[in-house]
Amino acid sequence: MTPTALSKLKALILEHPEDPVVRFTVQDVDETRLAINIALESEPLADDHVQEHDGLTVAIEGRSAARMDGVILDYVEPEGFTFLHPGHGGDDLLRVISSN
Repeated sequence: MTPTALSKLKALILEHPEDPVVRFTVQDVDETRLAINIALESEPLADDHVQEHDGLTVAIEGRSAARMDGVILDYVEPEGFTFLHPGHGGDDLLRVISSN
């Protein structure tokens, strides 16, 4: 997670203090595309992999955890959150398809 993404997520949590956990899930769109969902939640679910990043609680859905290994989250205006998976070629940029 880049410092810019971390800062943006912390700002979102300040706007929604009742949901202090950032939760990620990965879903297949088709054979070549993924959808990564970002949601603010009140607490992690039982099967989530939970990590702390500079005071930010991040939960990754249990089934999605292995797929997020090595993925870097960034935030760029005006595009928003983007995901980079450097282990899969030079230009593997994943854009968030949905976020809550």
